[in-house]
Amino acid sequence: MSRKRVAGIVLIVLVLAAVVAVAVVPTGGGRGRTGDAVAVVHLAGPIQDSVGSPLGGAAISPMLVRERLETAERHGGVRAVVLRLDTPGGTAAASQEVAALIAEFPLPVVVSMGDVAASGGYYAAASADRIVAKPATMTGSIGVIMTILDVQELLDKLGVEVEAVTAGEHKDMLLPGRMTPERRAILQSMADQLYDQFVTAVADGRDLSQQRVRALATGQPYTGQEALELGLVDVLGGLDEAVQEAEDLAGIEDAHVIDLRPSLFEQLFGGPQFGAVQQLLRRGVEGDEIGALRSLLDTVVAPRYGAP
Repeated sequence: MSRKRVAGIVLIVLVLAAVVAVAVVPTGGGRGRTGDAVAVVHLAGPIQDSVGSPLGGAAISPMLVRERLETAERHGGVRAVVLRLDTPGGTAAASQEVAALIAEFPLPVVVSMGDVAASGGYYAAASADRIVAKPATMTGSIGVIMTILDVQELLDKLGVEVEAVTAGEHKDMLLPGRMTPERRAILQSMADQLYDQFVTAVADGRDLSQQRVRALATGQPYTGQEALELGLVDVLGGLDEAVQEAEDLAGIEDAHVIDLRPSLFEQLFGGPQFGAVQQLLRRGVEGDEIGALRSLLDTVVAPRYGAP
């Protein structure tokens, strides 16, 4: 085994030891006060079905959202929840599930958009009782994208042959390879169905007509200012304004804020900045060539309400 791989393995061991050391750190909670409260839940990262590995960067999963909302509801005195949302979108199914969790939550929910709450992020936000965005927030981007990689030339250069044994004419259609007109038509039909579902969700959540939403659903992102003018958000502002909106919906005044920030564990190992460390570890163990191939094949082929 080369020194490079040994160093990579040693680094992994050290990181895992640190994970064990900080995993027991509790999540921040309230301030010990009583009376009416508004809980602020922070959600950041792409929306996907799993939270990923500790080294894979922050993500928003339906399970995480459910846990955060249940934690907020368990705090005594909480009358409404503010979701601080910062996401470029994600997979279609996960975005729909997050939206359903928000819509079904028994307390009023206000979404406070951060820098970005677009595509799948907007899908989720549209199910909230009210949406607050900053003037410069990037939101909207109502549309669907599916990505299929053509890596045949790369595989040829690496000397890799891919063979698939299938039962079913189109069972291998999502494998990286050449796109045929027939496969493109099938995928386009899927994308169109998911687009219709997106439009319906926004129309229902925002009390807009299907025709109006379709006119806006070109995949174009909008600033918070534009979104307000188009009826996609309700108020311009930040967390303070979102808390005020939550108080209004709950019929309370001067509520104290329970800020449910990510735990120390999540801050250290769940942030996007840790993606660079993940890549370093992979390169140390796998080598440059295999790492490059993995990066390509790891590209999501599931339909996404998200950026290309």
